[in-house]
Amino acid sequence: MKKTLLTLICLIFLAAPSMAAKGKVRIAYVEWDCATASTMTAKAALERMGYEVETLPVAAAAMWQALGTGDVDAMVTAWLPVTHADYYEKVKDKVEKVSVVSGGAKLGWAVPAYVTIDSIEELNANAGKFDGKIIGIDPGAGLMKLSEQAMADYGLNKLELMEGSGATMTAALDTAIKNKKWLVVTAWSPHWMFGKWDLKYLKDPKGVLGAEEKIEAIVRKGLKEDMPEVHAFFANFKWDSPAQLQTVMAWNQAGGTPEENAQRFLTEHPDTVKGWMGK
Repeated sequence: MKKTLLTLICLIFLAAPSMAAKGKVRIAYVEWDCATASTMTAKAALERMGYEVETLPVAAAAMWQALGTGDVDAMVTAWLPVTHADYYEKVKDKVEKVSVVSGGAKLGWAVPAYVTIDSIEELNANAGKFDGKIIGIDPGAGLMKLSEQAMADYGLNKLELMEGSGATMTAALDTAIKNKKWLVVTAWSPHWMFGKWDLKYLKDPKGVLGAEEKIEAIVRKGLKEDMPEVHAFFANFKWDSPAQLQTVMAWNQAGGTPEENAQRFLTEHPDTVKGWMGK
């Protein structure tokens, strides 16, 4: 009986995937649409390489802190040089920039294209049409910090910046557009909402919300020595274009889980994935 049980245990062990043999990778991310798409796709690719991958959804400040302390190995959603500048400055000696995941990133305030104003400077004069509100996202986001600065620099004393989340922001936008209402939201691209609706960024003549940014992959110091193959993966991890990232984001909105859509991307874009894996 004991011999049979021992044989069975050995067979189960041998038949099990060898993911743990290569080690465990921990990736922190904020549950923004772009971050979720990138993180889950990186996770799927690393699992195909034989690693166990844990993804940890946290606030932006916690994401950077965890990377700085070495509690996680990587993130693929650092918005630099402006949005996450304060976070990066605190941990720059403890982390390593390894890849530009996507260029063409932008922050700003967006309105439906039918809204007839074109600049942040025009908001105060039209505050009533916007119900006195600017619809924001989670309070810890770099975009919200910049938006608070924009409120002050433009003297927007007739409007209130509302805290929420990415989901509540897009829900408010959906409702407004269905009813042809005026609405202004804190926005960023790449984002699926620019594919779904006809939107425009309001001009920011003071440049408070920054210029074009990059989304970067950042790893903890020591990862190259501890897990050289994983370090090489993150150094290679990048979308071929912002449109490629927005495609995965759109899939996530249309149906299926982010994990399922990540697998779909790996299947449909084998050459891109081979490049990440260094093949």
